[in-house]
Amino acid sequence: MRCPVVSPGVLEKRRVVITGIGAVTPMGNSIGAFWDALIAGRSGVALITAYDSSKLHTHIAAEVKDFDADALIGRRDARRMDRYAHFALVAAREAVADANFPDDRAVRERTGVIVASGIGGIITVEDTVIAVGPTQAWDRISPFFVPMLMSNAASAHISMTYGFQGPVFSVASACASSNDAFAVAYDKIVLGQAVAVIAGGSEATVMPTAMGGFDSMKALSRQNDEPTKASRPFDARRDGFVLGEGAAVLVLEEREFALARGARIYAEVLGYGQSADAHHIAQPDPDGRGIVMAMKRALENTGIAKERVGYINAHGTSTPLGDAGESQAIERVFGEHAKSLAVSSTKSMHGHLLGAAGAVEGAATALALYHGILPPTINYEEPDPACTLDYVPNVARAQQVEIAMSNGFGFGGHNASVVFARHVDPA
Repeated sequence: MRCPVVSPGVLEKRRVVITGIGAVTPMGNSIGAFWDALIAGRSGVALITAYDSSKLHTHIAAEVKDFDADALIGRRDARRMDRYAHFALVAAREAVADANFPDDRAVRERTGVIVASGIGGIITVEDTVIAVGPTQAWDRISPFFVPMLMSNAASAHISMTYGFQGPVFSVASACASSNDAFAVAYDKIVLGQAVAVIAGGSEATVMPTAMGGFDSMKALSRQNDEPTKASRPFDARRDGFVLGEGAAVLVLEEREFALARGARIYAEVLGYGQSADAHHIAQPDPDGRGIVMAMKRALENTGIAKERVGYINAHGTSTPLGDAGESQAIERVFGEHAKSLAVSSTKSMHGHLLGAAGAVEGAATALALYHGILPPTINYEEPDPACTLDYVPNVARAQQVEIAMSNGFGFGGHNASVVFARHVDPA
């Protein structure tokens, strides 16, 4: 495969498309299983199995199930990687295969990897602290400790597996991380600094330290009696988010390159908008100014009229303040058109994957455009007067939209909205 020769810094407008998707999620460990569960409205939330949660208030999470890292990666390599990197590598394998990505040295030298993680190898950190123990047995620390905890480890392992030698690094901006990864990947391709980028996010935080921290903040749902109904974005009875784990990885390519090699294209990435609340480290701006800025900038940067957007995959975490703030921000940005928008939160099924949330939701958005089916917001049973949009309640909807947006907002006031479009074959 001939790799286009592009001089870095050339500012002609290049287009970016999605040609491969891979996923490891609480709803299934492949993109096919994930999509089937998504349109069926099946929840991946259950009682926690990873550890004894009896000392916390929350006993539920959206865990990845039936995932054998030793079998999938090999015991030796798996033992030298944190669980979040396991998820990322397996998802990347599926994405690269799904894209039928060329095994060509010239192409791979100009292919980047940008896999986000809000937290990185926290399981490795916790395990090491326990191993060191109260006796401070520092000699028990593994020589792989630092390489396993690094938030860039997932990108590095994917790069080494495939010989990708373009820009390779991680992005960390809390729950906006994956959307920011897509934004950086988009820029790398548009600016000619890469012909393709393997982009996404991965997170593995269903463990005592992370969940204990969120539990103490009272951020998590405590609806333990009915796990599958606990994540209920925009519903009046929502009481907090359900933590999830997993990864999604997308193959982003320069459009002409993808067309030349006959790649199947799921959707096009049109651009993005970013902002900061500059308000509080863990609470959203009550006026929603940063969220409004991100969505407005996404529309301005892509040149898309707001009336052309048909679907928004909302950040929608199932928190009382966050959902109302996002819903009202959408109304402010889209005005009268907000009444015609379909808005859903797939977190109602897969929980909140923190730094990987935008990757999983970006995959869902691309697939919605490709298949002409909008995933639902399940557990939407009691409307909230503060949330008045069409949330695609409980049942997937057959509806072809041309333009969609995916929102991601994180602690620290980070906001990022990515705009996707249905791809039309030029033939």
